Amino acid sequence: MTQALRVLVVLPMYGGSLPIGRYCARALGDMGHTVRVFEAPELHPAFTGLGRLDLAPARRAPLEAAFLQVVAQAIWAQAEELGPHLVLALAQAPMSRNLLQRLRRAGVRTAMWFVEDHRLFTYWRTYAPLYDLFAVIQKEPFLSELAAIGQPHALYLPLAALPEFHRPLALSPAEQREYGSDIAFLGAGYPNRRVAFRPLAGRDFKIWGSDWEGEPLLAGNIQRQGRRISEEESVRIYNAARVNLNLHSSMSAKDLVSHGDFVNPRTFELAAMGAFQLVDRRSLMDELFGPDELATFDTPEEFYRKIDYFLAHPQEREAYARRARKRVLAGHTYQQRMAALLEAMETRLGPWRDDRREDGDTPDLDAPLREELARLTAGLGLPPHAAFADVMDRLRRRTGPLSEAETSLLFLDEWRKQYKK
Repeated sequence: MTQALRVLVVLPMYGGSLPIGRYCARALGDMGHTVRVFEAPELHPAFTGLGRLDLAPARRAPLEAAFLQVVAQAIWAQAEELGPHLVLALAQAPMSRNLLQRLRRAGVRTAMWFVEDHRLFTYWRTYAPLYDLFAVIQKEPFLSELAAIGQPHALYLPLAALPEFHRPLALSPAEQREYGSDIAFLGAGYPNRRVAFRPLAGRDFKIWGSDWEGEPLLAGNIQRQGRRISEEESVRIYNAARVNLNLHSSMSAKDLVSHGDFVNPRTFELAAMGAFQLVDRRSLMDELFGPDELATFDTPEEFYRKIDYFLAHPQEREAYARRARKRVLAGHTYQQRMAALLEAMETRLGPWRDDRREDGDTPDLDAPLREELARLTAGLGLPPHAAFADVMDRLRRRTGPLSEAETSLLFLDEWRKQYKK
């Protein structure tokens, strides 16, 4: 990394890309960038509240559109305050066309990581050309379709894991009793999964997650009445199971194995934890993992057969898990993905501009304050060449008492701002 950037990460209000956005923000911060997160989930209760009003759809729709415009204004306000080099949005983030155009006029680069299936979620057609870079988890024909609608800077960027979060855990006996099982699955009850899992009913098989209503045969396997599971708890569940099932979702109950292309986040997360998984083969999988790193299946018959085989062969499970973890740590982390995204933007769009650099240059300080500033910069996880304004911004967001030198630096920064006004 040659330059510390200011990045605004815009989260979706809800959905599967929400935790991915948080992992991206954490990775960027660990890389030494100044990161702020637009917490769209905080606004989700108000948005869904509009749907509970006793209003006809024709009256409610304009209210929802107006609400989303307010959200876009809030994103703009946070961008104005931060002065970011980059606004990174995750799939389903509340980024309006007007906001994207406004950011482009202001010289702020934008990127979206579209971590969804482009065949099912087609809103990308409206918004993709407005981003400076559009990162995706699929290849052809998606990349060509993006070029055809005016997005020349599409980037294939597969999903990843956050090793400091998705890690092996030593569970207590109580945790092992609560979460442990021969077979486990964590995820939503899509049609293909419902059909595939029914033959496993009655076995030591725990199903975690939501949207499993109306499955009487699997009712005894579904945990906690189908409530949602936090990301933190998912790590315990994955670590506790002997065989984690990883069946990619499909809206069709006819084909239990969809034979799709992209590899879901669960694949990388389980591998990073050193947890064994049995996953359906995907067309983009071979370039991400070797054949001895993931236990895969192509048919329902192979699926059921391999469950029994790996339950009976713990040493083989451990060997697969060990090799998969090594592969993820070497090449599939969120830090590596964010580095690739930033490098692609610089390569394709040119060097990062920093209109705030002049205002953020370090003022003349006496020796004790300059030494304190250097220690502070390192303690905040910023590189030595970080702008003074970025150091002050991160210091303001840190909790706890201030040292005398930190107070002096903040006072100096406020004085400089007032003087320039």
